[in-house]
Amino acid sequence: MLRIESKQNPRIRAWRKLQTAKNRRKQGRYLVEGDHLLEEALSHQALIETVLYVEDYMGPLLNQVLERKIEMIQVSRDIFKELAMTETPQGIMAVIKMDTSSMTDLKGQSYLICDAIQDPGNLGTMIRTADAAGWDGVLLAPGCVDLYNDKVLRASQGSIWHLPIVMASNQEIYDALKSQDLPIYVTALHQEANSYRAITQPPGGLVLGNEGQGVGSFWLEKADQTLYIPMSGQAESLNVAIAAGVLLFHWSRLSE
Repeated sequence: MLRIESKQNPRIRAWRKLQTAKNRRKQGRYLVEGDHLLEEALSHQALIETVLYVEDYMGPLLNQVLERKIEMIQVSRDIFKELAMTETPQGIMAVIKMDTSSMTDLKGQSYLICDAIQDPGNLGTMIRTADAAGWDGVLLAPGCVDLYNDKVLRASQGSIWHLPIVMASNQEIYDALKSQDLPIYVTALHQEANSYRAITQPPGGLVLGNEGQGVGSFWLEKADQTLYIPMSGQAESLNVAIAAGVLLFHWSRLSE
């Protein structure tokens, strides 16, 4: 079993660069940390290239990695800390090849469209919620935070491997939905918007927008219907991930 002890090892230097979105895109791979995410990646056939672990790692996953015949490399704790992006790393991580879905994979009837969602915790939570509510996929419009950001991965709790996630232009997403005659619902605060409670037909595409600016003009113009969430308190708006939970589970209930 291979062991690397030098921080200047070419592979270590390449993996260290995976801490930035630019280099993740350039290399076509990303890092995941910890027992839970690695277990989810193993369970859902993520394209794991290499597993890195420290000598005193005591978790349960090494046997599974061996059975899958995935490359395993032991590294010093100093190297591991340089690669890790958590304050208290668990001592195991994986290098995974990107395998995002394409627009041709869209075969379902319900899609969450994220329009310029910039907070990684929000994006990861929205993906996890769409998964939990049984939606068919998540479509990432331009301006969203990088899908493989460590905080997105951790907030998703493995849901990025459970359902199709597509990154595409606004027009590509719109054309794909309309080719299937799917309606598009857009969250908005203007007076013409309808309460989500009045929506009783099956979902198509549901667009939620940027934390500060809301949904962009492209989707507001393309919407078949705009909607809002009535609030009885004095708050002006909901966190976008909370709003997603309300709306996604509303439609999930209608589909039961």
